[in-house]
Amino acid sequence: MSATAATSSATPSLGSDAKLIGLVGLAHAISHFSQLILPPLFLWLKDAFGVSYTELGAVLAVFFVVSCAVQAASGFLVDRLGPRPVLFVGLGCLGLAAFVYALAPNYWVLLAGAVLAGAGNGVFHPVDYTLFNRKVAVTRLGHAYSVHGITGSLGWALAPVFVVPIAMAWGWRVALAAAGALALLVLVVLWFNRATLALDVKSVQQATGRDEAAPAAVADTFGFLRIPSVWMCFGFFFFYAMAISIVQTFAPAAAGQLHAVPVAMVAICLTVYMVTGAVGMVAGGFLVSDPSRCERLVGIGFGAAALVALALALAEFPPGLVPVLFGVMGFATGIAGPSRDLLVKRSTPANASGRVYGVVYAGLDIGQAIAPLIFGPLMDHGRHEAVILGLALVQGVLIVSAFNVRRVRREALPLPESV
Repeated sequence: MSATAATSSATPSLGSDAKLIGLVGLAHAISHFSQLILPPLFLWLKDAFGVSYTELGAVLAVFFVVSCAVQAASGFLVDRLGPRPVLFVGLGCLGLAAFVYALAPNYWVLLAGAVLAGAGNGVFHPVDYTLFNRKVAVTRLGHAYSVHGITGSLGWALAPVFVVPIAMAWGWRVALAAAGALALLVLVVLWFNRATLALDVKSVQQATGRDEAAPAAVADTFGFLRIPSVWMCFGFFFFYAMAISIVQTFAPAAAGQLHAVPVAMVAICLTVYMVTGAVGMVAGGFLVSDPSRCERLVGIGFGAAALVALALALAEFPPGLVPVLFGVMGFATGIAGPSRDLLVKRSTPANASGRVYGVVYAGLDIGQAIAPLIFGPLMDHGRHEAVILGLALVQGVLIVSAFNVRRVRREALPLPESV
């Protein structure tokens, strides 16, 4: 049999790819779901433990700090052990952490639960993208990345509507225990489909196709740290997390103050942004079928989002138009989502996927931790215009960062031999 025929026969089918993408997306939804099971219950927790909102916020800070550290470290485990066992441990930690929350007799046990939850949350990006990049056909990677982003957003959306009604009916402890049961149920589903998640960690040549722009395989464990494009990707995700944090935390309220938007409509802005962002990810999955477009799509998406942010900061709009503008900004950002993930894939050596994604996506946690420290004081001092302008600036930095990733990746490629 010819090499071409062998590769063709080994190419994953649409059905197998769809099943893998669905299972990974389900796990990713639980990761995002677990990030938001506590904040909707702060009112109950504050009274139950006699603590302040600042102390409850510290619980979330512990979660993300631990998640950041584990995310960087778990990539090494993924490359050594394979993604499946690491994924199972991560889901188990999230489920057990929710039960620790539910049974916590005091605030300190709540903090211990956050440590366990952060450890579980930190494994998902190295696991998910290793499975995608090693098992999904190249022509379907854009769709895999878009589904991944959409399921994460759905997980965020599900958390409050899941835990709050249960807490109102049976109490906050039952609500958190139910959240833990849901995580363990997903673990059971993945266990029964574990063959789909299997990966031969010794295989570095993929039947799914090799990206000619990607670096060659690295020979030593830490060799990937010497690849400049890896650190450019880290910087890109740091600023991406800042942009997301600004939108989720401050931008709707700041735009509401600038344009006299009613409080109820301010809350709608974020919902509209998330929904249109999910729609944009679907479109972005089709547009990035050609990997060479990814930097341009990032530039177009974040360029359009930055223009909308500038308009919100500098122009006058009727209140009813502000949620529409957030919708446009969300759609533009969503289009860039699959291309954002492909930037990393194209900078990843064949045998270092887990390690690269672990380090690069640690930039998300760091960016989310730092953004409130910068933009919170601006809100406190009524600098609402500066918050929106800051969002536009960060989105502009993302455009430059994406093209810098491509530049340093190309500079690192060996020059063709002269003839």
